[in-house]
Amino acid sequence: MVTRILVVEDHPLFAEAICGVLLSAIKGVDVICATTLNEAKELLDKDRRFDLVLLDLWLPDTHGFGGLIELRRCYPKLPIVVVSAFADPNVVEKTLVCGAAGFISKATARTDLVSAVSSAIAGDVVVPSELLGLDASAGAELKSLTKRLRSLTRQQLRVLEMLCQGLLNKQIAYELEVGETTVKAHVSEILRKLSVTSRTQAVLEVSKLDFGAVLALYDGENGDGGISTGQAVASAVAV
Repeated sequence: MVTRILVVEDHPLFAEAICGVLLSAIKGVDVICATTLNEAKELLDKDRRFDLVLLDLWLPDTHGFGGLIELRRCYPKLPIVVVSAFADPNVVEKTLVCGAAGFISKATARTDLVSAVSSAIAGDVVVPSELLGLDASAGAELKSLTKRLRSLTRQQLRVLEMLCQGLLNKQIAYELEVGETTVKAHVSEILRKLSVTSRTQAVLEVSKLDFGAVLALYDGENGDGGISTGQAVASAVAV
């Protein structure tokens, strides 16, 4: 089976280099390149069979975490690994907060790049522990929690956001215009996927990542009183 990777990178030399490395070192891969976020979304909308996205944080039509959050919102089940020159521990940690499947520094050696991409294809969260600025146990916990959050569907993320706001099932059902039974089913799945037994525990788990600002993007709309991408990113990266 062919593994399809989308590389979103506007620097032609680096894009060519990373595509060449992946094609020569990993068997059975097909690598497609996009130079802007909009081009990447067009490719993803035309063909949903991509297995992994390698995303630069700085593109002509997006800067910082905005592009990552947008792709995470539109394609919640698609693993996205950030590949960036900004290998600061805070940037790496907030990359995970925004839903990435990992972080790879552009200074990473060829063999480490191949190893990281192979691990991401296998479903692992790929972040060098030394870049997290955390001890080993805390880093492992963060990776595990991030992976569990990524398993939630878009609707489940919206329900989780409202749980964090303290809304009851009846209130959530009203806001989403669905039946209360549907909300109960979503809550049960959220608890199962997060490996917790109560709504309170789910909220506490999410609070470890300060994920509320990111989740708000699923309901907010620019210009209509909702939270904007810029506001959410600014809040999400605040320490």
